[in-house]
Amino acid sequence: MAVSAGELTVIKIGGELLREGPTGAEIRAIAADAASLARRGDRVVFIHGGGPQATELQRALGQEPVVVAGRRITDEAALEVMKMAVAGKVNVDLCAALLAAGASPVGLHGASARAIAATLRPPRVVSGGGPDPIDFGRVGDVAGFNAELVGTLLGAGHIPVLACLGADEAGNVLNINADVVANYAAEELAAAHLVSVTGAPGVLRDVADPTSRIPALNAAEARAAMADGSVKAGMIPKLDESLRLLETGRVARVFIVGGLGPGDLVRALDEPGSVGTALRA
Repeated sequence: MAVSAGELTVIKIGGELLREGPTGAEIRAIAADAASLARRGDRVVFIHGGGPQATELQRALGQEPVVVAGRRITDEAALEVMKMAVAGKVNVDLCAALLAAGASPVGLHGASARAIAATLRPPRVVSGGGPDPIDFGRVGDVAGFNAELVGTLLGAGHIPVLACLGADEAGNVLNINADVVANYAAEELAAAHLVSVTGAPGVLRDVADPTSRIPALNAAEARAAMADGSVKAGMIPKLDESLRLLETGRVARVFIVGGLGPGDLVRALDEPGSVGTALRA
């Protein structure tokens, strides 16, 4: 079923899509499609990370990134890099790509009227991190989302572009995983759709074979695919989070897509299963 005008779509992208800056082919295709969605009356919100850019900048500054169980330890020096790379370069480049496509982007981060409210994450035991609690430093958990601010921008015809940095009540900035922010935002805004742009063209039965894309999955099928080993590795936590979001009943569909060309993003929404993998409850 086609998306009706006025529906809200949250799009999460990783920093790897912007390693070529705002002129990379895939980011230009995504920006053009987002502008097209806005012109037809749909509302679009972007959430982005910036891990690759942060890692490159850390090393350029003589810092060696410390990663435990796939999660970055964010000490004070690393946090300064996250501000510069994520809320700085990546946010500006994504806004520039959208602007070039004819959209009206507004860059935001957690300290922008607490667009992303956060609390400091206490040390905790994490899968793959050993038996002892890990202190991840200046890393936060989402505590709220300024839906009023985002709604005001959307109502004025803008595309909010949020970097995955939160802020607590005292103005302390905290690093947060972009997937977590995107899921929280989609739920709080009661988005019709969440689109997660990944390095894979969707959920694959064989990670080495792009043609093994699974066009559509409901919750039961997704859980069965994880249980029988059809879906493996890094796609499992993404599917788990997507299913948790769908189970809230506040988001109708989640799309996992990648390798997008011109028109692919719009087609994914209008023709579920034609691009990437469409997930529903």
